[in-house]
Amino acid sequence: MPTAPDQLRPLTFEIGVNRHAEGSALIAVGETRVLCTASISEDVPPWLRGQGRGWITAEYGMLPRATQQRKPRDITRGRPDARGLEIQRLIGRSLRQAVDTDRLGQRTIFIDCDVLQADGGTRTAAITGGMVALAQALAWLKKQGLIESVPLRPFVAAVSVGIVGGEPILDLCYEEDARADVDMNVVMNEGGRFIEIQGTAEREPFDRDQLAGLLDLAARGIEQLIAKQQDALGPDIMAEIIGAGA
Repeated sequence: MPTAPDQLRPLTFEIGVNRHAEGSALIAVGETRVLCTASISEDVPPWLRGQGRGWITAEYGMLPRATQQRKPRDITRGRPDARGLEIQRLIGRSLRQAVDTDRLGQRTIFIDCDVLQADGGTRTAAITGGMVALAQALAWLKKQGLIESVPLRPFVAAVSVGIVGGEPILDLCYEEDARADVDMNVVMNEGGRFIEIQGTAEREPFDRDQLAGLLDLAARGIEQLIAKQQDALGPDIMAEIIGAGA
């Protein structure tokens, strides 16, 4: 259900939901649910070997009944979903900005984002939840003595904004997104700096003033999201990463 135009949808995190993963979080944004896990591999892609630095990458997918109509799995269709590939590249690009990979060591952290239920904003929820899983994995590395300090840069989060019926809206649900004149996804870090902006005029072009208003709206939402990420991680995990730039 839509919320007030300048408010985030109800948001919850449940961390540690996967006992096998070094980091995991189930994020619920309104009716959207995304399971995010972080898995550590003591290896890097071939083109990074011997350089002493690490890598962050992501995979994204939707379960068959995440939407109203069943969507066949990629393995059944015999080819990857183009939308899913585009989103997982966005997640990887975004979360790499949260880590000093030179200090990570020669290892890869895989962020897997599986959409359990979709009601708009799955890519932004995946980034926001993926950040929580990633922070847990980095803290785990330190706790295990595999790194001296957590190579964390400022936290990263993402949110959608748009113009619906001439009104700027924060954190669009599917109903709002389907009616949007302008649809935009914004990724920012805790320092208020932009990482990626994806904006499209779905029905009507927008001007510079409208763009500035949407970016301001997104910035206010992301500030709240990052506070909620850190609250969800709790004092013990945050203590592991204090002083790491978070």
